[in-house]
Parts: sequence; C-alpha cells; structure tokens
Amino acid sequence: MSSVTVLRRGHAVLVTLDRPDRRNALDRATVAELGRLGRELSVDASVRAVVLTGAGDRAFCAGADLKERESMSLDDVRAMLDSYRSELTWLGAAPFPVVAALNGAALGGGLELALTCDLRVAAPHAVLGLPETSLAIVPGAGGTQRLPRLVGYARALELILLGRRLSATEALAFGLINRVTPGGADLVEDTLAWLAPLLDGSPTAMRAALSAVRAAQTLPLDAGLDAERRAYEACLASDDRREALRAFAEKRKPVFRGP
Repeated sequence: MSSVTVLRRGHAVLVTLDRPDRRNALDRATVAELGRLGRELSVDASVRAVVLTGAGDRAFCAGADLKERESMSLDDVRAMLDSYRSELTWLGAAPFPVVAALNGAALGGGLELALTCDLRVAAPHAVLGLPETSLAIVPGAGGTQRLPRLVGYARALELILLGRRLSATEALAFGLINRVTPGGADLVEDTLAWLAPLLDGSPTAMRAALSAVRAAQTLPLDAGLDAERRAYEACLASDDRREALRAFAEKRKPVFRGP
C-alpha cells in the first residue's frame, strides 16, 4: 500500500503523507515515492500548484522513521541523507509552487521537508522546531542551509542551537510560515482558497515569476536582474498576456490557459 496519496483538485494537486500510525515519518519507501511523484508532476503542464500535507491532525511529518533507522548501518543513513536531496529537492524547484500545509507537528526532518517547499501554511495547533542538536546530530536534510535563508542567521541559530519549538503564531512572527489557518477552518480547504489568485492566474506568469524570485536566493543582483528580464520575455509573447489585454479591453475576467 502506498504511503503517499494523490488527489487532483482542479489545477492543484493534493499530496498527502499517509502514515498516521508513524506520525507520517519518512521511511525509504516514502522518500522514493515522493521522488517518483515529483518527476511525474514536474512535466505535467496542467499542474499549477501542489499542496503537501500529512494524514491526521497530530503530525505533518515526524522526520526520519526512527523505527526503520534502528536497523540501518551508518552507510545506510548516509544513503538516506543523499536520497533526501535527490528525491525531495523538486519540492522547491518544480515549475510550480509547492505549499506545505502543516496539519500538526513539523519537527526535525518534518520541518526540513516543509522548508524545502516554497510556501507554508499551518494549522493553529502546529508546532515547529529542529531538535536535532539535543540528539547529538545536526539537521541533515537542508535545515542548516534553508532556515537562515528564510528567517535570517540569528533566528536560525536560535532555533537550531537551542532546539526551540515554535507555536504556529510564533512561527508566523518569525517568518517561518506564511499563514495560520483560522481556528475551526479546514487546513487544506483554507490553503486552496488562499491559493485561488495563483490557481486562477496566468500559468505562464506564475512560472516565470517563481523562477525569477528563486534566482534571487542564489544570484548576485546583476545576474538576478538578467534572470528577471528572461522571465519577463517569457511572458511578453505569450497567449496569456494577449488574453489579459483582450479581457481588460472587454471588461471581463481573463481565462488563462498557460503554455
């Protein structure tokens, strides 16, 4: 039985880690399934966004499956760390945005999984943290690199060195998440409603903007401005841009179809 379920919701794809008995922990099979799914979705032009969440309401993802880890050799663990990079990097590199919908605790590798995504929405009861140093290790799935880029050096050190856990409200103030779902609202439905401008917008413009903003994370300004210009050029001659101009002239809502 697959540990990952997939549901299409119009132009959005809902991907659910479906191991609630293991707090949706990442075992080798789950990581491989996520990698396979990423390769499949990344070439599907109909996908405008992916929402990644966990089954149940206790945990988004508990990180590594420690029960499986007990029987792994040191080389097995090293191979697992390599697979995190090879199989999960698509979550922040696909031609569409990926949103982590944190339905519960996102600790250790679970938070690192969420950090790999472009955006994060959390249920009010979610708890976030990187407790690895208390276990005599460091975050090994990108946490030491992605967290400072997101929240800054000092706050990243605070979370990692002190092993501090944040409530959803605190995580929002830290800039670690983008939104807290209102109490009583369904997390996934709220996330999809929040994404409506993106899902209804121009796929051409959304993909171009995403690539340009991602470039800002690693490129110096001049090279980033060149990336922005290339992104603009991709939109300039597109059918979506022509449709936007027609819709404006005709005083109607545009119908975007993308490439």
